[in-house]
Amino acid sequence: MSGSFRFVHAADLHLDTPFQGIARPAPGVAQALQEASLQAWDNLVALTLEREAVFLLIVGDIYDGADRGVRAQLRFLAGLKRLDEAGVRTFVVHGNHDPLDGWSAIREWPAGVKVFGPDEVEIETVTIGEQRVRVHGISFATRDTQENLARRFRASADGALNIGLLHTNVGGNAEYASYAPCSLSDLDAARMDYWALGHIHKQQYLREGGPWVAYSGDVQGRSPKPSETGAKGVLVAEVSGSTIGPVTFEPVDVVRFVTCAVDIEGVADVPSLSSRIIDLVDEMRGANAERSLLVRVVLQGRGAIASDLRHGTALDDALGDLRASYDGLDPFVWIESLKDQSRGALDLDALRARDDFNAELLRLYDRLATDPDAGEAFVKTAASKLDSAGQVEKALRGLDAQAPEEVLIEALHVALDGLERKADA
Repeated sequence: MSGSFRFVHAADLHLDTPFQGIARPAPGVAQALQEASLQAWDNLVALTLEREAVFLLIVGDIYDGADRGVRAQLRFLAGLKRLDEAGVRTFVVHGNHDPLDGWSAIREWPAGVKVFGPDEVEIETVTIGEQRVRVHGISFATRDTQENLARRFRASADGALNIGLLHTNVGGNAEYASYAPCSLSDLDAARMDYWALGHIHKQQYLREGGPWVAYSGDVQGRSPKPSETGAKGVLVAEVSGSTIGPVTFEPVDVVRFVTCAVDIEGVADVPSLSSRIIDLVDEMRGANAERSLLVRVVLQGRGAIASDLRHGTALDDALGDLRASYDGLDPFVWIESLKDQSRGALDLDALRARDDFNAELLRLYDRLATDPDAGEAFVKTAASKLDSAGQVEKALRGLDAQAPEEVLIEALHVALDGLERKADA
């Protein structure tokens, strides 16, 4: 075998995970969701074999909790056996969701599987032709691992390629718990050629080449929140001699969470809105071929139809009608929810011409909007009076130079919408 080869980097399998934040799905959809993470693992194994990878890296959170289900463990083991029988080695570290102090039904792994322990950074060597690869890894002993484990890693100085496996929060990403936190400079100090990271569910490259520092993301989305939407999968790294790259993303997910933003401006009525939504969802189906979709529809913008959507059960009825439009499809489309963030149409010129409180409020905004300093001062003064603890004012300190005007616009529209609705009631 020559010195050219490839490996696969995966993380955050969360096998047999419960899905979160999803409105009650139809029975068939619920069953598909229950199987989705396990099928994504099967897809990952198949991709690793198809791409003829020499080894697979799994960087933590194989399971969703320390008390691992037997079904998930058996499915994981079956995949590892397939890889081992094909001569593919697998290197595994455990993270905060599946620390090594959790229960395991498996006492013996296939010969080609290395599970790194928690006491020190262990090193395994793979030889491909004349190229040696040192794979470094350490697992979480317990869920609440706060040590900066990156500082324990050190590359060998013998000309081998060095790959580090670490489940970590690099740079203090506020969306995720700060387990095994470290900085990019901590990773640099270890002098790895490739850092295979886990824990952050959004695929991203913190550095491309020299050395690579990458999160592969999770393999199957679990909820409609932003970090779980879109394509989910793994990274496939090409290696030639002592050079790693390119590194490409390959999807393995089964069910994909997507958000469909729909502007209601110019929409004449509810049937027209349904048609617009269906057109946009159909576009998403085309862009996500061979994937089942869970779609969260978010209505935005201004239009006269906003008042119709708030009439009785109109929104729920529209959601039911949309779901019925996609009955029987395979792969399925499930409209998870219909979120209404739209606003009624406002004729601001007509409001200005009136002689009432709303007109005066709009004229106040006009004065403040033409004087940025006055607008910023007004926002801060209002915040301090509305919030004695100062939390709103603290939040405003972090906003950019355009933010005071944006805050004024938002406040104005919320106030006018509320007042106009009250006047019409």
